[in-house]
Amino acid sequence: MTLSNRVKQLKELVGSSFWFVPLMIIFAAILLATALVIIDTQFKEELSEVAGFLFSGGAESARSILSIIAGGMLGVAGTVFSITLVVLTLATSQLGPRLLQLFMHQRINQIVLGTYVATFVYCLLVLGTINSINEVEFVPRISVLMAMLLAVANIFLLIVFIHHISVSIQADQVIADVAENLNDTVRHLYPEKLGVDADELEDSVDLSAYQAEYDHCFEVLASRGGYLQTIDNDTLVDWAVKEEVWMELYLRPGDFVIEDMPIARMYSKKKRKDIDWSKELEKHFYLGDKRTPWQDSEFAVHQMVEVAARALSPGVNDPYTAITCIDKLTSVLAYLGKAQFPSPYRMDEDGQLRVVARTLDFEGMLDAAFNQIRQFGADSPSVIIRLMDRLVTLHQVTDQPKAMRAILRHARMVHRAGQTHLKEPNDRRDLQKRYLRFQEK
Repeated sequence: MTLSNRVKQLKELVGSSFWFVPLMIIFAAILLATALVIIDTQFKEELSEVAGFLFSGGAESARSILSIIAGGMLGVAGTVFSITLVVLTLATSQLGPRLLQLFMHQRINQIVLGTYVATFVYCLLVLGTINSINEVEFVPRISVLMAMLLAVANIFLLIVFIHHISVSIQADQVIADVAENLNDTVRHLYPEKLGVDADELEDSVDLSAYQAEYDHCFEVLASRGGYLQTIDNDTLVDWAVKEEVWMELYLRPGDFVIEDMPIARMYSKKKRKDIDWSKELEKHFYLGDKRTPWQDSEFAVHQMVEVAARALSPGVNDPYTAITCIDKLTSVLAYLGKAQFPSPYRMDEDGQLRVVARTLDFEGMLDAAFNQIRQFGADSPSVIIRLMDRLVTLHQVTDQPKAMRAILRHARMVHRAGQTHLKEPNDRRDLQKRYLRFQEK
């Protein structure tokens, strides 16, 4: 696996953790306390002369202030942690457990928790340096002043945190955040221009010729299980060149791998039993316990669909949230309707085929976005009519024949669902009127 992919995975793990940022802030507080105490020690007499501009109290006053700040910060840190857990619980139960990653990535939650704990640690360290024994008094005036400034800053930080929490659990805000992540993922994985057009490349590749040239064929079985999160295509192609093989992959990012299931078909010019093909091939895969949006664009779509599906459940019955999800998904699908999807064929530098990958196309993305919403919202006139509306919009902005055929297929399914489940004749008439607009293009 290349260094860039390892860095991305490490960044994802660190970004979704609740320990890394607070730990870094605590280390910074330890360094700050050490540095300020050293300054207080080195310039003790000079600071005593300007005590009026700093902390002017004695040792007992300094101890009292630091003790109060330390105790208050620790108490507030516990409150912040409790509020965060309550929000995560609400997000999991009402909006779906897969959205938990979205809240875990919010940096302000990590910063607030880390800042309060770091202020407690800072006060504790400075408190231990105060000395009033044997008439030799040492009061770290700059350090105490810094503790007071941190306490004031933490009050403002608490207000910001409460505002952020109150906003972040609103359904519209959650949908907007998920839509932004989905849009970033899609634009990264499917740029508007991606080298050679996929259809042109498929027409130029003769698989039967490659199969005849590489006449030794065998399947590779998985040695372990988990979700396939990423495939390092660059190193995989280089490895195939080195071993003089080409392969057909049965998996794509997002698929669940079971031990001993076939994951690829390998083609070689000669038999080679000296290589553990499973171990070698899996060096270019990254398996994990959960799906991630690194190369799995369907996962990002499913996060949005889950919000809509829960909104349409009988216990919630919130069609407005589902309609908002449909609008956001339509915006992404409109981009994908004009974007260039990657070809399944991966070539080496000499133009020789090395990997035939499983890729996702517009039809697959459209299925992932609208199938479940149609199934859960078939009894809701507002949802099924809005779904037809957005399909009409997609059909109007898309100019690719394959995408247009996929949109028409979904329009027929939505039309049949509406005719079956909608009881009111006016609702069926509204749906029919929108369905007939497909004939205008």
